[in-house]
Amino acid sequence: MAGSGNRIGTSTGSCSAAAAKAALLSLTGQEVPHSVDIPLPGGERLAVAVDRAGYGHEEAFAEVVKDAGSDPDVTHGARIRARTQALPQEEREVVELRGGSGVGKVTQPGLPVEMGEAAINPQPRRQIREAVLEAMQATGFHTAVLVTIEVDRGDELAKKTMNPRLGIVEGVSILGTRGTVVPYSRESYRETIRMGLDVASSQGLREIALSTGGRSERLLAGYLPHMPEHGFVQIADFFSFSLQQAAARNFSRIYLSAFWGKLIKMAQGHSYTHAKASRIDFSLLADWCLQAGVDAPLAGEVEQANTARHALQILERSPCRDRVVAEAGRRARQQAGEFAGGRPEIVYYVFDFDGELVYRSG
Repeated sequence: MAGSGNRIGTSTGSCSAAAAKAALLSLTGQEVPHSVDIPLPGGERLAVAVDRAGYGHEEAFAEVVKDAGSDPDVTHGARIRARTQALPQEEREVVELRGGSGVGKVTQPGLPVEMGEAAINPQPRRQIREAVLEAMQATGFHTAVLVTIEVDRGDELAKKTMNPRLGIVEGVSILGTRGTVVPYSRESYRETIRMGLDVASSQGLREIALSTGGRSERLLAGYLPHMPEHGFVQIADFFSFSLQQAAARNFSRIYLSAFWGKLIKMAQGHSYTHAKASRIDFSLLADWCLQAGVDAPLAGEVEQANTARHALQILERSPCRDRVVAEAGRRARQQAGEFAGGRPEIVYYVFDFDGELVYRSG
């Protein structure tokens, strides 16, 4: 919980578990504390604040407002609610879990949850059940209970996520492999990439289209009209991880769309291309320029460039610009092939900062 810019948050899974535990306490007539202690998937514990709780019409509810910490999560501030009601026909400690309003429903194969079920991932399911069972044991409540998870405005929030593309409709997913949210968490994005690849693979696609972001994806889609929407996966900065994961699912061809700046980092062997984790070696780029026939003074300007955009602007003054771009593309393709284990065919589409195609391999 370090400085103000690096505050750990709470996952939707942990929020749901806390709300469910508090709702069970309310169902048994207990006073609900301002925060409840819940188990985390890794065996640790976490205290989560409870915003509201109540009882009426033979069911109880509790609400938790998600705090994503410093992570730019679309569900930050979302109100997550759990409703509990006893199932008297089952006189034993059983927790039946359902998704309610604002929780997505799975409509496509390839996800860790079966089609037709609520989009509550396996780890959060276990976490919610464990939290409720703890409350049941603490209060001596031995009747089976139905727990329904809801997310206010979940259907609206889901439009800002990858859920529609993954075939998750009507709401957000309840996620969390560790229970807490690390700011700018790499693991959460890696999980999104895995799910996108799984959906494409499960529907029989043998080709996959990877892009570094939304704009490069839209540009790539214009060149691949045969590809369905679920055949596109945004990989952000996860270059090596995405190639390895795609190869592991036996895609025979990988289309990869990137802008010039990302291409240079890929060509220079960076496995993760985020600005904070990788830097462009402009001296190396200048060497490529010389090898491509760029005259020495202009290559010297490239070496002193401030940004990738600046370097490309300098190269506009050389008739060898396309050779330099092609050399960077060749090196990036070679590096991608190594990350993918040499099995799938790699086809690059590279765009300049105005969205013009400047290189296509294969």
